[in-house]
Amino acid sequence: MKEHISREEAFQLLKTYNQDHFHIQHALTVEGVMKWYAKELGYGEDEEFWGVVGLLHDIDFELYPEKHCMKAQELLRNAGAGEETIHAVCSHGYELTVDIKPEHEMEKVLYAVDELTGLIGAAALMRPSKSVQDMEVKSVKKKYKSANFAAGCSREVIQRGADMLGWELNDLIQKTIYAMRSCEAKIQEEMEKIGA
Repeated sequence: MKEHISREEAFQLLKTYNQDHFHIQHALTVEGVMKWYAKELGYGEDEEFWGVVGLLHDIDFELYPEKHCMKAQELLRNAGAGEETIHAVCSHGYELTVDIKPEHEMEKVLYAVDELTGLIGAAALMRPSKSVQDMEVKSVKKKYKSANFAAGCSREVIQRGADMLGWELNDLIQKTIYAMRSCEAKIQEEMEKIGA
């Protein structure tokens, strides 16, 4: 069993269990954001691994939403993923669906940015540009404070993620905006390739 599966294998695996374009786009977004954070936080040599974890983090969500982060363990094991990958992917469900605690800084980042990328992405769609390129922290904070906006994005989880990392919420939002800017064009290209 190899510890890390390749990006290509991970993307094929994602598409095996996810057909919804929204879920695929979210996975690609979290992948790009995780790669940006790997470089930003000094883990550049592990950039692909961080990305693969981001890409696969919701592998079970579309087909098994009630078993999220539980079914993922089985799907990943069957695909030959190692325990480090499985722990990292499933730790973002900590205290929500599983008791796998985020331990490595990468796992804490995933926990923090999963919901936040959804919120920022939804806020971007409200802008004339439909882009994160001109997004500012204050715009995100305004939406963050409106409980009805992107109600599925848990503010509690975002805050808990910032706390795990020891970061101010504004810093987490600013960095995640930068991370989303870095991969927005590439994700659009990838979504066009799969006909979205």
